[in-house]
Amino acid sequence: MDVRALRYFVETVRHASFTQAAKTLFVTQSTVSKMIRQLEEEAGTPLLIRDGHTARPTDTGRVMYQRGLQVLETMRQLSEELRQTADLRRGALEVGIPPMINLLFTPVVKRFRELHPGIHLTLREGTGQAVEGLVASGELEVGATILPIAPDGGLAAQPFGSYPIWVIGPPDAPWAGKTSLPLSALRDARLLIPTDDFAMTRRLRQAFADAGFQPGIAAQSAHWDFLVAMASAGLGVALLPEPLMQRMKTRGLSTAKLAKSGMQWEVGHIWQQSGYLSYAARAWLEVCDAVLGKPKKRAAPNVRAV
Repeated sequence: MDVRALRYFVETVRHASFTQAAKTLFVTQSTVSKMIRQLEEEAGTPLLIRDGHTARPTDTGRVMYQRGLQVLETMRQLSEELRQTADLRRGALEVGIPPMINLLFTPVVKRFRELHPGIHLTLREGTGQAVEGLVASGELEVGATILPIAPDGGLAAQPFGSYPIWVIGPPDAPWAGKTSLPLSALRDARLLIPTDDFAMTRRLRQAFADAGFQPGIAAQSAHWDFLVAMASAGLGVALLPEPLMQRMKTRGLSTAKLAKSGMQWEVGHIWQQSGYLSYAARAWLEVCDAVLGKPKKRAAPNVRAV
């Protein structure tokens, strides 16, 4: 059913006049009459009683008028909601974030809420691999993860941070006092590293293999603070990305950057490569760009080291 014809009909009933309806709609009277005739043909019944210069609704016309008012109001609300969504005055966004990097997003969330208070923002926590799976399946529109990502997941990635890996050991570590360490310095170390669910651990294992050695693993844990606590107790050497290391209590411990070319802790956003990004998702990425720094050019999926 033509919404325009419905609007012409409602205005005619409201004014009980084709002439007044035409003036209100800024069209000719013949246009109003023609559109209502088409509406009557589609309805299969007369909708108006025409009496000279006046027009009154028939019984079916009264039904059409009441329902027409509802339809037109629904269309008005729809148009307004679309405008509000496009203008970022309303909407909802769920972002997947691994717990290990959620601390990076505190200023982002604060700024996003300041700029877009009408958008309901939900942060959904899960491992990087879990977030990738949820985005790939379409359950989440956008998420954050540790890069690189798998090449066959149909995802695009946009980096927003790259951080060095830090080595944390007891005060009497052989390398105490140094500001950076080559990978080879860990050959005889007992390492305290995250579990193999973490991309950083997989990349470290690959880096060790490429260097021709595999250091001993003293313990693995998904909890960064526990790794530092074990290092403090002299149980081994912990490896942590810089943002997390800076938030740990490392006073009195030996700390040094891992001087390994290409061995960076990279984090970024992901979304379906062929998918549509909502206005809210695009706004989220823009806020992240502004708060966390200018990202690299949006690229095709990166390949995860295995």
